[in-house]
Amino acid sequence: MTTVGVLHPGAMGSAIGGALDRGGADVVWVSEGRSAETAARAAAGGFRDVGTLSALGAVDVVVSVCPPDAARAVAEAVAATDFGGVYLDANATSPTTAAAVDNTVTAAGVTFVDGSIIGGPQAPRLYLCGEAAHTVVGLFASPVSVEVLDGPKYAASSLKMIYAGWTKGTSALLLALAAA
Repeated sequence: MTTVGVLHPGAMGSAIGGALDRGGADVVWVSEGRSAETAARAAAGGFRDVGTLSALGAVDVVVSVCPPDAARAVAEAVAATDFGGVYLDANATSPTTAAAVDNTVTAAGVTFVDGSIIGGPQAPRLYLCGEAAHTVVGLFASPVSVEVLDGPKYAASSLKMIYAGWTKGTSALLLALAAA
């Protein structure tokens, strides 16, 4: 059984963790510094609390699902532990930030996978990129659909940026036209 640490089980992280659990993974999370709401979501998902980041040394995969502005700090914190598995950065970050996260974790001996999530927690689509992307595809079950992108490094982060620009840009244009 693969042990996967989910950082952090917010609404989307809980959905991703649930799909990992249904896929047969042992899903763990880190309660240190997290809110009561996060703890409630993790408990509802049946995730096992390992307490601190230092306990991640015993897991095979870490999936980071956090606010984009925290992606680097989370990667730095994980890199400071003895974790040596696969780090899936599934945050909504730019390719530049994904590269910084990649550099941080690979310098610590960790394997990096670029990821992006499109859609809501009810039916998220997870896009992966990188040499190790195929090693994590089979961990996920419904409702998460997973696709490995053939493309340059950080293609998953690029796709998320393009998608966000398209959806938000289209909305802004339609609002501007309606106002006119």
